[in-house]
Amino acid sequence: MIRVGIVGGTGYTGVELLRLLAQHPEVQVAAITSRGDAGVPVAEMFPSLRRRVRLKFEDPAQANLRACDVVFFATPNGVAMEQAPALLDAGVRVIDLAADFRLTDLDEWSRWYGLPHASPEWAARAVYGLPECNRAAIRNARLVANPGCYPTAVQLGFMPLLEQGSVDCDDLVADAKSGVSGAGRKAEVASLFSEAADNFKAYAVPGHRHLPEICQGLSRIAGSSVGLTFVPHLTPMIRGIHATLYARVKRETDFQTLFEQRYRDEPFVDVLPPGSHPDTRSVRAANVCRIALHRPGQGRVLVILSVIDNLVKGAAGQAVQNMNIMFGLRETEGLWQIAVLP
Repeated sequence: MIRVGIVGGTGYTGVELLRLLAQHPEVQVAAITSRGDAGVPVAEMFPSLRRRVRLKFEDPAQANLRACDVVFFATPNGVAMEQAPALLDAGVRVIDLAADFRLTDLDEWSRWYGLPHASPEWAARAVYGLPECNRAAIRNARLVANPGCYPTAVQLGFMPLLEQGSVDCDDLVADAKSGVSGAGRKAEVASLFSEAADNFKAYAVPGHRHLPEICQGLSRIAGSSVGLTFVPHLTPMIRGIHATLYARVKRETDFQTLFEQRYRDEPFVDVLPPGSHPDTRSVRAANVCRIALHRPGQGRVLVILSVIDNLVKGAAGQAVQNMNIMFGLRETEGLWQIAVLP
């Protein structure tokens, strides 16, 4: 059994991790922490976990996280870089679901997140946890930087095209929409029901924190710098990301076949038949990305539709997928949940 600890288990990502790990046949959740809710039974806060999770939240200073095989950080940005190094030095493997270790340029990280990086030595050793392009490195990683939700949907949508050099890398466009759970489990006016319901808006158009992560990932895939316009939107739904991606064709190929062959052996990427329009409910609560291709008017622009559940393939599910790889388990272990309909 893999002994698992979770730091910061009271948010949406934390409870999603618990939902998945409670069903995982090779996992024992040994500790879950919350400074503000120490002593509260997990099932009291999250009744959906009754009879499946019997732990209480512990104060991080008292939890025996060093006895765990792996610790997930489901915390705000800036926490893992302070707390993870001591665990790593003690031999514990770490998967960070925040942004602390995603960027290799720490000056750029500081510009976007507003504070100096506290652990540059571990940032240099972190492995970016997008299994579909980094599986071999994840297998031996001590520290995995779990990708963000928007970056997951966008990179999986563009990946086959950039690997093959089929499109113009200087003029990529990602028009992405997310449900309100992407903002986290906190009290904010913009996330109130009466603010978010019956409404649709773009936000962070001048620059979103996920932009440098997406550009870094796409540049690695392409082998050169990329030009990306990224515009996120908030939609009146709880879960889901729908990324509509645009790329100008540079070299003709059978794009449908290209995607089908690239993802043929990937258990969590589903390339749909020609003419399909994936919707977010087809991936709700499932660790899967569904992709469809279109060529409007047979013109020069290829349109890629990429949908994920931001809390699963965009966060907790991908983190469990990375854990499976790190510990030599079947990659699909504990992750075969079918999307919830209606």
